[in-house]
Amino acid sequence: MAFRDGPFENLKVPLAWTAAVVVIVGIIGAVMLLLGDSRGQSNPDDYGAARAGFETGAAPVGGALSAPVRWTGNAVDYVKGYFFAVSENRRLRQQVLELSAWRDDALALKNLNGRYEQMLGVKTEPPVPMVTGLAITDARGPFARSRLLNIGAAKGVRVGNPVLSEHGLVGRIMGASSGHSRMLLLTDVASRTPVLVERTDARAMLTGDGSGSPRMDYVRGAGSIQEGDRILTSGDGGGFPRGLPIGIAAKGVDGSWRVKLFSDRSAIDYVRVLLFQDFSQLADQNALNAPPLASLAAAPPPTPAQAAVIQDVATRRAAAAAATAERVRAANAAPPPAPVAAPVAATTAPASTTTRPAAARPATAQPRPAAPRPTAPAPVQPAATPEAEPTPAGAAE
Repeated sequence: MAFRDGPFENLKVPLAWTAAVVVIVGIIGAVMLLLGDSRGQSNPDDYGAARAGFETGAAPVGGALSAPVRWTGNAVDYVKGYFFAVSENRRLRQQVLELSAWRDDALALKNLNGRYEQMLGVKTEPPVPMVTGLAITDARGPFARSRLLNIGAAKGVRVGNPVLSEHGLVGRIMGASSGHSRMLLLTDVASRTPVLVERTDARAMLTGDGSGSPRMDYVRGAGSIQEGDRILTSGDGGGFPRGLPIGIAAKGVDGSWRVKLFSDRSAIDYVRVLLFQDFSQLADQNALNAPPLASLAAAPPPTPAQAAVIQDVATRRAAAAAATAERVRAANAAPPPAPVAAPVAATTAPASTTTRPAAARPATAQPRPAAPRPTAPAPVQPAATPEAEPTPAGAAE
């Protein structure tokens, strides 16, 4: 049945009335929109009540009109999700695989970064140069324990250098080429390391026997070691610096003292090689060879009070040195003491009764000021009769 055959086929609406109704409805709508959206009025109280009433009435109408739109959107999303679930599942699976790889890389980098930070915290006192390397191969056997490192003589590595991990001493270098080196572990049967007990400073020798815990031999002192004592390198022999951590003392099943190594806490991958040769490299050679007053040359100039004290001390030292030199010079210039002369009468023949016994008093004789020979006795002169000359011994006949 066509529309014109219905009950409204004879209904006719005047065109003028229709236009008027439309205009009126438009005006009312425009006024309502102006009242609902206007914000620039000087006095909002004039239209506040009308606006509130309009919003109260428009809210349920807007909610009712928007409900079909929401329902339609939800239905479309549900249908799309149902029809595209397979492709979405595949996309999510691929994303999970990619994120899993990123997660594994992030965990590995986090672990590596933590080990690097621990290795950078390894320091010696006094400081010793170090180089970092990676253990690339592992040589194992019933008694042999060694590793191959990817650093060698090109970076300064030499035979005998100690090797550290982030936890403590691992071993020492036993061979080096330009780009690689071989490290002998502490557990190798050929390893011998001088150690000490930190608590008592007792010395011992750490000997590898192929097991995970090397043995301590030649422990000095009774009761010098106990369970849990920290074991460090002693530095005896000059092969290792003193104080490198090694492990904890423990009693073995065979009754001998053994060491639980700190390096067993994690895999030995990244290591640091100490470029240590002997203890002379730990001292500052320039400081040892400097003159005694080299530090005073760089000191600031003294104050006037300090300069006066220094000048006074120098004057006193100069005066004391001059007095000492004067005493030495006077002692060298003084003549030696003359020996006591023998009595003349004892060596001469009997004389006449008129001879005066003037030579019999040698006690009053004075030595001449200048004697030709200091070793010969000087002739004596009587004090009472200076005109009489004494007769030398042996001259009278």
